[in-house]
Parts: sequence; structure tokens; C-alpha cells
Amino acid sequence: MPPTLPEFSKSIKLKYVKLGYQYLVNNILTFLLIPIMLAILIQLLHLGPRELLTLFASLRFDLVHIILSSFLIVYISTFYLLSRPRTVYLIDYACFKPSSSLRVPFATGIEHARIILGSEPKSVQFYIKILERSGLGEETCLPPTIHYIPPDRCMAAARREAETVIFSAMDSLLKSTGLKPKDIDILIVNCSLFSPTPSLSAMVVNKYKLRSNIRSFNLSGMGCSAGLISIDLARDVLQVHPNSNAVVISTEILTPNCYFGKERAMLLPNCLFRMGGAAILLSNRWSDRWRAKYRLVHVVRTHKGAEDEAYQCVYQEEDPEGHMGIALSINLMSIAGKALKSNITTIGPLVLPASEQLLFLASLIFRKIFKMKWKAYIPDFKQAFEHFCIHAGGRAVIDELQKNLELSAEHVEASRMALHRFGNTSSSSLWYELSYIEAKERMKKGDRVWQIGFGSGFKCNSAVWKCNRTIKKPIDSPWVDCIERYPVHIPDAVKFD
Repeated sequence: MPPTLPEFSKSIKLKYVKLGYQYLVNNILTFLLIPIMLAILIQLLHLGPRELLTLFASLRFDLVHIILSSFLIVYISTFYLLSRPRTVYLIDYACFKPSSSLRVPFATGIEHARIILGSEPKSVQFYIKILERSGLGEETCLPPTIHYIPPDRCMAAARREAETVIFSAMDSLLKSTGLKPKDIDILIVNCSLFSPTPSLSAMVVNKYKLRSNIRSFNLSGMGCSAGLISIDLARDVLQVHPNSNAVVISTEILTPNCYFGKERAMLLPNCLFRMGGAAILLSNRWSDRWRAKYRLVHVVRTHKGAEDEAYQCVYQEEDPEGHMGIALSINLMSIAGKALKSNITTIGPLVLPASEQLLFLASLIFRKIFKMKWKAYIPDFKQAFEHFCIHAGGRAVIDELQKNLELSAEHVEASRMALHRFGNTSSSSLWYELSYIEAKERMKKGDRVWQIGFGSGFKCNSAVWKCNRTIKKPIDSPWVDCIERYPVHIPDAVKFD
């Protein structure tokens, strides 16, 4: 028999071929410069001492040339330092931890649903079905008045919830950073569904007696991605106000937004949303770089509101019986996928190594120009980031992003565990996830974090952070009393009797 060629796909581990390609492309400049430097060095070694002295003497240094060159260097350096964006540092953050007396075990939630929706057995069964597959655990919490039968949704109760969540997170932040209320320069509060007068930001100013010239902002109606919108706003304000700091507070107030009707699309938020909030301290002071946990690298915002279907996929309205609620469209996941695609198309060139960008470009050229039926190449974002914080909007959201971005179970562990322990805490969920990674002592100096948030409108927002220092296990984390038992196994469905 004539000798046959080996099957290279089996004899060569393609994983190592790809690693070699990535190393070569990502370090191409180094590989090009090394031969040039070696050639110059060899030429210099061939010259004798007298030839080197002759070469040096031939270089004439004129005093005027030296002064003009020095002035040009100083001018260019000064222009660069004054025109470049100010670096924004994340000093620290604090997450609200609800009291254990506010937790909602499955048995309690189902019992309340059967009492409140007693005349609608199909709605009760739908509620139980969603809860079984939600990925939530037994320790998620709801505000005190939602534990009542029927729940009390009055304005006073909503204000009490806001004060409990915001003041608790704020007190923890002030304690951990040593920041004095009078030293706060910028305040941003975001809460989508509860927008009283005076505003929540005014409530914080009144409580902590902040300065009269503080720059305060109150964002409402911007959905679960409002936390990253607040970070983007803080970054922009810090660009024009040197030597300043900013406090960002992200939360969602549930008391006035509990749905009492029978529309299935509006019952979903009752199953998933839980009590939570976070306070974040940002600074543009150069002196704060030593104590800061992270440095803000990029913020990318994508808004699909120009499309009617995207605009109406998360919509607050009254049902036919007059009950107010948030309706979630059946097309929500497909719309979220399109928004994510637009977002990663923008953020990809900013963060991906050259090897991944070349592969993506080659795939695009062969599919669009040569009309070849190739599957679209999905860049490997694991090369750009060590940690992923995906908005814990629900199990389906995490599953879809894990599948589309080809992430491992460990990459989405923080999101799944935050959903299990705290539920969907809206815009603050990303900070519970980041806190989980820190509590597991996985955050090392130089690590990059990608936060991804989705919100009504429809919006997909991303923030990229780089860790300034290896972070030790926090002593004031919301995970401090339970991190040892996480991660836990979350079954596909929990069956209730």
C-alpha cells in the first residue's frame, strides 16, 4: 500500500496552532523591531573606537537648535497632557444588604400569589412556573410592605424603602472610604420607576447636608442599564471639573410597582425583581490612583429606541382592568440580542487583540464580498477580559449571553450566583456580581472586567474596568456571611408541590 498523508486535524492540536497565531499577530511589532535593532547593533560593533569618535564629532550641536528642540518637546508634552481625557478611578463601592427578615422563600411567595390572585388560578400557575425556572434562591428579599396582604403601595412606604436602601449603601460607602459628605462634588442617583418630588438626589442632599453648590443629577425611566448610564454621565462631568469626585447611587424601588393583575407579560417582573442598591465613589484626582480599586477604560452605549418593536418591548402601562404594570414583550430576547450585537461591534475594536480583529475581518470579507457561506466569526472576548459581569435580569438573559459569547461556566458564575442570592436588583445587579468576584479573591492587579447591562428603551450598555491592585477579600461585602457556600448548583427547574 502506498504511504498516506497523516490527518493533520488529528495529529496537530489546533488549539496550539491558534495560540501560536495569536502570539505572533499580537506581538508583530516586537518581531519586526528585533531584527532591525540587531542589524544596527551589529553595524556598531563592527566600528572601531576611532570611527565611533569621528561619528560623534560629526554631529554638530548648535545652541539655538538645542533650545528650539527643547521648547518643541515641552510644548508637545504640555499639549498632550492638557488635551488627553482625565483618568477616572473607582475608589470603592458598597452594596445594600437586606435584613434576613425581608427574605421571600418560595413557599411564602406562592402562598401570597394564591391569596392575592385567588380568583385567577391560571395566573397563579404561571407565577409558579416562572418561579420554578427563575434561578432565584430562598434568600432574595422584598420591601416590608410587599409582605403585607394585600401589599401597601402608598407613597410613604415607597419613600421608606428608598431611604432604607440608599442611606444604608451610602453609609457603608462613607465608612469604607473615609469620605466626608461635605467633600462630595458630584451626585448622581438613578431609579427608573419611582420618581418623587423632591427627587431622590435631593433626598440624599437633605439627609447628608451636602454642599449648596453640589452638582446633582436624578435619572429615571432608563431601565436596568441606568447604572452604566450614570457611570458614563459621571465620567463626562469629571472631564470638565478637575480635582473632583462623584458618588453614583443605583437602585430600583419596588413598593409602588407591584402588579396585581392577571396579564402574564406583566407578572414576570413580580417573579424576578428584588430589593437592592449600590453606591459607587469615582474620582479624577491623580493622588487617588494609589488607593483606587479600578480605572475606567471604556463606556459604550447602544440605543435601539428608534425601532418601534425595541421601544415597546419593556413598556409600563395599564392592563384592561386598570392595573399598572411593566409588560415584557415575547420578543425581548431577540431584541436584546440585536442590541448586544450592535454594542459588541462598537466595543470590539477598542478591546480585542489584533489576532481576533483580523479573524473577524477575514470572516466578514469572505461572507460579504466573496459571498461564501461561512458562519459569522464570533470574536473570543475571553482574550480581552478576565471577568464578566452580565446583568442578572433573568436566567434566560445569562444563558443567551453565555451561548453567544461562548463563555465558560466560571465566566458567568458571578451573574448566576447574584441572581440566586439577591434576585434581579435592576441597575445595581452588576455591583453585586463584581462584589462576588472580589469575595472569591479572584480579582488580581491588571485584570479587566466587562460589565454588560440591558434596559428599557431598548438599550445595551457596556463598561470596561481595569483593576489597579490585587483585591483582598472585603470584610464588608454583602456576600461576607454566605460566600463560603457559593457557588451552588442551580437546577434547570425546582418543582413545587
